[in-house]
Parts: sequence; C-alpha cells; structure tokens
Amino acid sequence: MAIYCDQTGYLPAGRKTAVMTAGRRFLLVRETGETVLEGNARDRGEDRASGDHVYEADFSAVREDGVYYVQNDAGEKSHPFRIGQGVYRALQRDLTKALYYQRCGCALEEKYAGAYTHPCCHMEDAVLWEDRKVTREVRGGWHDAGDYGRYVSPAAVAVGHLLYAYTLFPESFRESLNIPESGNGVPDVLNECRYELEWLLKMQDSEGGAYHKLTAERHADFIMPEEDRDRFYLFPVSSMATADYAAVTALASRVYRAYDGAFADRLFQAAQRAWAWLERNPQYVGFRNPAGCNTGEYDDDCDLDERLWAAAEMLTSTGEAKYQDKLTELLGGDLSLTDFGWTDVSGFAALAVLTDRARRASADSVETLRRAVLAEADRLVSLSQASGYGVAMEPEDYVWGSNMVVLNRAMLLVLAALLTDENAKYEQAALAQLHYLLGMNAVDYSYVTGHGEHAYSHPHNRPTECDGIEAPMPGWVSGGPFKTPADAVGIERIPAGTPPMKCYLDHAMCYSLNEITIYWNSPAVFVTAYFNR
Repeated sequence: MAIYCDQTGYLPAGRKTAVMTAGRRFLLVRETGETVLEGNARDRGEDRASGDHVYEADFSAVREDGVYYVQNDAGEKSHPFRIGQGVYRALQRDLTKALYYQRCGCALEEKYAGAYTHPCCHMEDAVLWEDRKVTREVRGGWHDAGDYGRYVSPAAVAVGHLLYAYTLFPESFRESLNIPESGNGVPDVLNECRYELEWLLKMQDSEGGAYHKLTAERHADFIMPEEDRDRFYLFPVSSMATADYAAVTALASRVYRAYDGAFADRLFQAAQRAWAWLERNPQYVGFRNPAGCNTGEYDDDCDLDERLWAAAEMLTSTGEAKYQDKLTELLGGDLSLTDFGWTDVSGFAALAVLTDRARRASADSVETLRRAVLAEADRLVSLSQASGYGVAMEPEDYVWGSNMVVLNRAMLLVLAALLTDENAKYEQAALAQLHYLLGMNAVDYSYVTGHGEHAYSHPHNRPTECDGIEAPMPGWVSGGPFKTPADAVGIERIPAGTPPMKCYLDHAMCYSLNEITIYWNSPAVFVTAYFNR
C-alpha cells in the first residue's frame, strides 16, 4: 500500500489529505466509482521519521458526505474512508466503552459486554507488602493495561483526561455506553469514571498517603482475569501517587457535586487528607519495585509536577491562598507545564487554571501557564507541518507508548485552540494527530481496534488473547512504534536501523509496541470529544 489515509474519515470543514509514496497525480473517488476530484500531489520530500519520500494529496475542497478512496496514477487505492459530520462519534464511544472491559472485581455480563464476558475476578483482600499480617478490601477499579495490576498514578491521569473532556465538551457525552449504570441520570463517562474513583478511595492509608500500586508479585501468565489466583499486595505509599491522588479527587469532587453531593464530599475529604500528607512530607518519597517483583513500577525521579497538579486542583476547588502560594512556588521552578502523561502531569495544572471560569489563580500564574501552553503548541504546529505525515513528532520522540505522546500533544493543541480566537492552526494540527493515529502513518495501521479497514487486531492484552474470540474488543489504542523495541519478538523481527515510525508489529507478544493501557485511551477520548462537539 502506497497511499495512507485516516481510515475512519474526515470532517467536512477540516483539512483533508492523504499521503502517497508513489505517483504524482491522484483521484478522489466515491465508493460507487465516480471521480469527484483530480489533482497533483504536493512533493513533500523525505520524511525523517519514516524514511519515505512522500507526496501529499489534498482533497479539502470536497465536503459532501459519503464514502471515498484516493487513487494514484499507478492505479493504487487507499483504504475507504468517510467524509461527514459526526465521523468520530462511534470512535469516541468505543474508546470510552473499552474502559468498561477493564473493570476488575465484577462480572462482565453479556447484555453489556456482548461476547466479551467473564465472571468476577480478583475478589480476595490484598495484603500490605510491608506487613503481611494486615489485609484490606480493595476490589474494583480498572485493570491498568494488558496485565491485571492497578496503579494509582496512571488511574489518576486517565480519570483526569476523561473528567476534563466531560467538563469542557459535555455535549459530546450524551450517548449511552450500555454499561450497568446507564440510565441513572448521570452521563455514562462519569459512571465509568466513578467505578475507578470508588477503587481509588480505597487506596488511601490512615495517614492520607496513597499506596503506589495494587498488584501481584509477578505478572500473571496469559490467562483470563478470573483464573488469576495470585495474591495481590498493596505496595508502599509514594509522594508521586499521593499528589496525583490529591489532584484527581479534588477535580472529581467538583465534577460530581452536581450529581451526588455525598460522593463529592468523600472525594474532597480524601483530597484534603492527601494534601495534608504532602505538607507533612515535603521531600520526595519514591518507589522502586522490591526484589522479586516484576509488575509495573510507574515511578520517576521527581514529584514536583505531581505536586503542581495537586496545588492547581486544590486552588481551583477552594480558592485558598495556601494553594496559590504553592502554585507560585512550583511555577517558579523548571517544570515543562505542558505534559499530560503519567511521568509528567504538569499540563493538568494548566488545564485546571486556564479553564477555571472563576479565575481563582493569580494573574501571574494564569499568564505563566498560558505562555507555556501557546509556546509549546506553536512548536508542535511547526513539527506537524514539517512532517510528511502531519504528526507532531521528532524521530527521537518514538518512545515506548509513542501514541500516548501523539495524543497528549493533540490535547495540548486543543487547549491552545480553546485559549485563542485564532484557533484554526491549532485545530488543524490536533486533527492531524488523529489522522496519524487512524491510519495516516508509514505502517498503514489504524492504531484503534475495530476502526478502519486495516486496524491492528492483536493487542498485548491478556483477555483478548485468552477469550477465544477472534476479533479484539473495539476501541483500544495501541502503544505504537518504539524506536528501540524492548520485547523479544520486536527485537528479533524489526531490523536494526529501521526508521522510528516503522518500528511496529501487530503482535500480541510485543508489549513494548502493542500493549493497551487506560491512559492511552483517555487522551484519545479527550481529542475526539473536542471534534465531536
């Protein structure tokens, strides 16, 4: 295939392009065979991340609803795609509903899960790693990724993406997800987030700190979740997890106030206890896997970005001066202020402050964050425009979970669009990241299961591999290309020197290339919700 496109489709008023690696002339053809546009593709030269010499076929002038494909003068055709309003609505629904399939501690019933059913899993109490005589009931929440662990910081990040998506674009969340809580008067995205939040509330110790994670000592074999009988442990409190915990519970308390005041109170009380723990423990309290434990570590060497996010959410929730003081202190440091991943959550502080209609933060804090967001957004626009595939990535940016980087950058571009009147360049760049995710890339895959004629179909996900069903659950985002694969299959099959964008395999054992996680789906929900307004 030498023509790459967004296999889901394009919005009528948006910029619409496909990438060709052969041929100079192109046709835009309806599925009926009718040619509606003919033109010359623009020579973009060599794309550094893929090594391809690329040509851009621009069919933005066509706005009429329909299914089309692009054909070059060599007779090659692209995958079919749709032009139309609402082209990403089913995508957003499936991206969000995928989180339901990760629910732990409850049965997935056929009327909600379709074919992807399984009995209750992981119902036993967990044991404190540091004191094996102590047990706690911590059932619930979402399995974090392709394994069965549950982790506080990734959970906080995923819920944060989703709650801000709902807060900013509520009109995009009117559709039922067909989950057990549907029809209860609460938007289903909030119903699904609450399932995770109820688990998070159990992950706080008596002093207000958040346990870093809840996992077995080692990852389970490839078995269904109900077959995993290994003992689960609560691992020690970390300052990173506690700050993320304070931030997301403070945020959630505001969002749920309109639906359940008692739940909102519980959330905010948890946030206050976590903040008090942070005040008593101003030093970094890190986490490293103990000897013999191979489950996800999820740690970095700095908790200042997590404390920044917590300060911003507490300030937005209360307006109290002490939170502004901490925000001012941390903004004076050397933080990026624009990231939305689990390692660096500083961008959430920008989201909290810059979208707060009450403007509780100081004018200086607002201006500092606004400048940082727009400067980074301008850099990303330049990267997108320089890329033959429109993706806002340098070759070195293709790290483990590169699609998270793509989507988090799309989130930043959306935030920039919300902050300015001249938002077309940011919207266009954000949409280009979605096009890349959905097939306009050098490996010709839509990186979302069930969406696109050539969607990847073998995620590194235990239930998908073990349920006996050929098709994977729809709506899962793949981790995507990684310039230095770290799993045995990827290392063996991808030759050294392969361009970064092409370092990908659709293989279930490629955990460094093709795993799924809750926090790779959640930014995709945010971005699609923006374009589904």
